[in-house]
Parts: sequence; C-alpha cells; structure tokens
Amino acid sequence: MSDDTGAAPAVSEYVEYCHTQAGLLSGRVETMTDEANELLDEIDARLAELRSELEARSGDTPRTERPPSATGPGDGPEVDDLEAAGKDLEEKQALVDAKQARIQAFQELSAGYAELAADLQTDVDDAGEALTRVVEFEADADAPAYFEERQTLCEAALEADEE
Repeated sequence: MSDDTGAAPAVSEYVEYCHTQAGLLSGRVETMTDEANELLDEIDARLAELRSELEARSGDTPRTERPPSATGPGDGPEVDDLEAAGKDLEEKQALVDAKQARIQAFQELSAGYAELAADLQTDVDDAGEALTRVVEFEADADAPAYFEERQTLCEAALEADEE
C-alpha cells in the first residue's frame, strides 16, 4: 500500500485497494459463471440425449395395453439407467445452484468494495479513517474468506494487533 520510504498510505491508495479487490472479485465471478455455464451445457446435452433415447424407444414398440406385472412396469436395467441419469443431473443442478449462490455473494462483495471506494473518495480526507473503514468493511463482510491467495487489510490489521 505504501512505497518503500515508510510514508503512510494516502486515502487514494485505499480507494485503489478497494477498486483492486472489486476487480479481483469480478474476475472470480466471470470464472465461476463460465464453470456454471459449462455445467448447464452438460445438463442440457444429457437431457437432450435422454429425450432422444426415450423418443427412439417409444417409436420402436407399438403401444399396447399390458397387464400390470408383479414387479411393476419397466423395472430392470433401463429404469436403473434412468434413475442413475436422474441422480447425476440432480447433482449437477445442485452444483450449479451452489455456484450461483457463490456468484451472488462475490458480486455483492465486489459492489460493496466499489461503493466503499466511492465513499472514501468523496467523504474521507484522513488516511487513518480510510484504513479503519476498509478494515471494518472487510470484517463485517467476512472478506478474508473470499481471498484465499491474497491477504486483506483486515487480516493484516489483525496480525499487527497480535504482534
């Protein structure tokens, strides 16, 4: 945040930090969106495949009334295959739902950083106050959980307090 001369960071550096964090989160959102879209494409392809199979099977045999059997209609390997396909699709849909929830959380945090940057730029003249507001924001938003490979100011402040 500061240069090597030991000078305290200016408010503008905290604004830039917030913009950087928002940008990193936005990049992660794009990656997660691509991953979710790939899963949705897989789901769509598998559903189309299952529909084709069902249409092909319904065209192969004429519809006739059958008496109900003791084991029920359609029991056997075909039903097992359909159940397995259904479970696979449900699992993929659950992954998509989880990714969409994470995407929303990342988007909200990114927007929060952008809003904080704007507030700092217009409302804050003191670098100490800017630092306090950033650290409080990150603590309230649990921001460190979103940055696995990057230390947040909140984490740095906690480390400094421990020393």
